[in-house]
Amino acid sequence: MPSGISITKRNGERQAFDQAKLTASIFRAAQSVGGSDETIAQALSGFVLDHLRSANPRKQIFTSVEVGDAVEKVLVKHGHANTAKAFILHRETRRQVKNSEKRLGVNDDVGFPYNALVVLKKKYLQKDDDGAVRETPGEMFERVAQAVAWAEKRSERNRWEEAFFSMLVKRDFLPGGRTLANGGTFNGQLANCFVLPFGDSVEDIFETVKEAAILKKNGGGVGFSMAHIRPKGDRIAGTTGHACGPVALMKILNSSSEILLQDGGRRSGNMVILPVSHPDIFEFIMCKEDDTALNQINFSIGITSKFMEAVINNRTWELINPRTGKIINEVKASSIFQLAAHMAWKNGDPGIVFLDRINQDNPTPHVGAIEAVNLCGEQPLLPYEACNLGSINLAHMVTRDAQGVASVDWEQLKETTRTAVRFLDDVIDVCRYPIDQVDRVVKANRKIGLGVMGFADLLIALRLSYAKPEGRELAGQLMKVIQETGREASVELGKLKGNFPNFAGSKWEKEGFTSMRNATVTTIAPTGSISMISGVSYGIEPLFALAFYKEALGGIRLPEINPELEGALKQAGVFVEGMMDEIIESGTIGHMENIPRKIRDVFTTAHDLTYREHLEMQAVFQKYTDNAVSKTINMSHHCTVNDVEDAFKLAWRLGCKGMTIYRDGSRHEQVLNVGGVDKKPTFSDTQSRPAVPPPTGKGKGKRMEDCPQCGAKVTYAEGCISCLSCGFSACSV
Repeated sequence: MPSGISITKRNGERQAFDQAKLTASIFRAAQSVGGSDETIAQALSGFVLDHLRSANPRKQIFTSVEVGDAVEKVLVKHGHANTAKAFILHRETRRQVKNSEKRLGVNDDVGFPYNALVVLKKKYLQKDDDGAVRETPGEMFERVAQAVAWAEKRSERNRWEEAFFSMLVKRDFLPGGRTLANGGTFNGQLANCFVLPFGDSVEDIFETVKEAAILKKNGGGVGFSMAHIRPKGDRIAGTTGHACGPVALMKILNSSSEILLQDGGRRSGNMVILPVSHPDIFEFIMCKEDDTALNQINFSIGITSKFMEAVINNRTWELINPRTGKIINEVKASSIFQLAAHMAWKNGDPGIVFLDRINQDNPTPHVGAIEAVNLCGEQPLLPYEACNLGSINLAHMVTRDAQGVASVDWEQLKETTRTAVRFLDDVIDVCRYPIDQVDRVVKANRKIGLGVMGFADLLIALRLSYAKPEGRELAGQLMKVIQETGREASVELGKLKGNFPNFAGSKWEKEGFTSMRNATVTTIAPTGSISMISGVSYGIEPLFALAFYKEALGGIRLPEINPELEGALKQAGVFVEGMMDEIIESGTIGHMENIPRKIRDVFTTAHDLTYREHLEMQAVFQKYTDNAVSKTINMSHHCTVNDVEDAFKLAWRLGCKGMTIYRDGSRHEQVLNVGGVDKKPTFSDTQSRPAVPPPTGKGKGKRMEDCPQCGAKVTYAEGCISCLSCGFSACSV
């Protein structure tokens, strides 16, 4: 029945008073503190209407603020103080978000949440000379779609521009960040990461430093192999001097990167690989003992199966001077392996890369062996190759039946895969590479890397557990479909536009293919910033926290709980007052026995999992991925060095191409900041020897619990420190 009352909203819009809408708002507040009777909410909304009429008998138009004030008074008067608190908090949250969005200066024509707008403004939206945003998110997607579609025939451009725009604006797929930021701009550099050669002469070394600076200036991270650098102390022909060795050269790379602060606060980054047979391997492993050193460098040991067999069989290992090819020392293989495990236990570095496993899948062995990977390790590349990456949003590849039961929309997944492959292939042609040699090598192999994000969200929607075989089975099915569909799309593009130039002699020709546009098609890349834009979980990572505080402009802390979890708890009838605070405190529900086991199994977080469960998931995705997989293997604070050694061995046995571990609380750049600092063991993988005490370092560095940009708490995901609130990341895409 119409009330005869109108409401004026904050934006000036006027609409009829809607009692059903008010009832829903009151009921949501009641549910958040354990209420379950909607009829009470309906009665209370009627009391609110009576209050408005009695307080102002002649007034017919009220502001939304006046209605909100009336709700608070009615709730308190009728004994619903807790619901009143929840309602007030919701009002304050909405007010802060609206104020923050207004102050942010972004005209949102797509419908992004506030934190996504922060990321877009900081990293991707075009700005004028004064730093003011001059395009909307929708215009950004139009700019990118139009720029990429320019690679198509004139008669086909409009069609593909529309297809690309639709895919982007719905966030079914997003490319790497440099494509979003630079597509259709004067910069035109659309690749995120590169690999450069590192020669052994002074001329080669500083030419590489110069080329790396050019690539970083334009928005790229760079990977290097120092396999050919003579060891420290080795002689230098024609001089009385001695070589400085790889670690000293890493310091030069680090220093040059420090001055190259990229757009959106994005630091230029480096990945350095040193083969395990290099004489300086011990110094290399220890180069970040002081965790304030080399903070612009990721580094990994290049390992082979031969080395792993030497470790397992307790054999010696030869260290070889790359300049002469001569053996200069023999050590126990286990001494290298144990030191690497100890340092990874201490602070997460070094990672490991299985070079022979990578080269088994090298699509162009006739062109050269792969010795290096990109910044986060997921893209093995030849010298002067670049990454061209993008990710499908698996959280959107869902359909629901009449009862609301979710299942994978396989046809949508296939269609998105086909369009995404074409998009990434077009990026290769429209990208303006700042170094001619990069342009030539990239276009000779035309590698693309299609991956995924939102995998944890998809599992939750399907009510499957990340930790159980059912989750891994789905992972294999998904990635197999993406890989097979992606290859089929590349075959068709090869017929239409031509094969990649190095196709002759490639593994594809040897396997009987007659066409293939791209030497590789699939990669599981980090998705830090694009996941935040899409509002989904990172890559193939599990969730890192089920509830936490986000920080809005002005330092306001806003509680956020996973909406699927909140719905599941309410449906099970176990959501009670104070539960959100407990979940925020710990970030997980694994320990909460008042929650049904089925719910706890589905809503598993990174720190609920054993390292074996992490690695088994990585291995499943690797099985159906041409390139490599970016994933962090989270380990308990109370794990031991022996556990890390076992994890390295398991990664090798499972066929992974690399591995990065993070032991909770081991870095001064602390990871998942939920709960207190007193870490308690959540699992024990093995009965292991006590951890080796960490060696004494020169400094302890600054504990980076807070984001350096917005002050919110940071996480460690996909090998990078990232902020859930503002999108800060050392190596995000």
